[in-house]
Amino acid sequence: MKSEQFERRETLRPMGEKAQGSLQIPLSSRLSDSLKAGLRSRGLKRFFKNPLSVTGLFLILFFAFIATFASWLAPTKCALLTPPDPECVDKPLEMPNDGVALIPKPPQAEAWQTFPPDWRLHPFGVIVGGYDLYYGIIWGTRSAFYVGIIVVGFSLLVGILIGSLAGYFGGWVDELLMRFVDILFVFPGFVFAVTLSVLIVQIQHFDILGFKFSLDRLGSAVVAIAVVNWLSYSRLVRGDILSTKEKEFVQAARAAGASHFRVILRHILPNTIYPVLVTASLDIGSIVLNIAAFSFLNLGPPPNYADWGQIISASRSFVTQLDYWYVIIIPSVTITLFVLGWNLLGDAFRDVLDPKLRGRGS
Repeated sequence: MKSEQFERRETLRPMGEKAQGSLQIPLSSRLSDSLKAGLRSRGLKRFFKNPLSVTGLFLILFFAFIATFASWLAPTKCALLTPPDPECVDKPLEMPNDGVALIPKPPQAEAWQTFPPDWRLHPFGVIVGGYDLYYGIIWGTRSAFYVGIIVVGFSLLVGILIGSLAGYFGGWVDELLMRFVDILFVFPGFVFAVTLSVLIVQIQHFDILGFKFSLDRLGSAVVAIAVVNWLSYSRLVRGDILSTKEKEFVQAARAAGASHFRVILRHILPNTIYPVLVTASLDIGSIVLNIAAFSFLNLGPPPNYADWGQIISASRSFVTQLDYWYVIIIPSVTITLFVLGWNLLGDAFRDVLDPKLRGRGS
């Protein structure tokens, strides 16, 4: 009798090991499988068949080209010196000027006889203060990418961290973190960011853990917007994790002995990250609009900084004067196309990556 029980136990043991191994194989490769599913040929075909998606991708690639090759499209003053001056301090994000101009100057056609055009001939004209508009548009593209990526990157990092901890552990952890988020949500987002930016500018110098640094007006605006922007990310991640952590594959990972960190990183986040990525792509354009709004309140970069919002702010006195259309139309159209490109691309990412939309319309 004992020998029969021993034999039965021995025959069951490899079956359990085999079952555990069969659970671990799909769990360990779930991240790669989900990404492959999102980028499957059907999703790519749906992406490229949609003219709006292709338009958004083209616009972002166009602005990325300008930002990457800004030093070629609009060389800095130091780069144009002949012979080169080794003591020249290069500040590419500061718009050059050829003297103080009280009124804008129109675009010059002769500047377009070569490509790229010579900004010293003012191909887009000159704004108030004598700053070249073409130079500001070109280098403002790189500034827009800087600001958007920094703010959205910080929002993703903090939002995913807070949302993951609150949604996965629940209980007092969820209550503590989400009540803190709710308190910050009480304040209107833009008003809160403006107030925080003013406070940061007043402090001027910071000493954190022995690291001393200071922030200018643009840095203060970026920090203020980033502090406010992560709140929505944390709520979005928390809501998705609350539903995902009860799924069978998550329970199987826990039963297999996976740690909390592994469960969150390998099994939960890959299945909840898509809505956050879509929100992030849509957010980059709105961040540029927020910085432009800060410029109108004199809380953005200085007047000589290559920023689209600052250019419009410096030219707002000429909005009703059609003779100076270029100082308003050119930067406004640039901001519109930049924001439109990210919005269209965000919708395209949603169609390709969101599991709820996969398989529709095909």
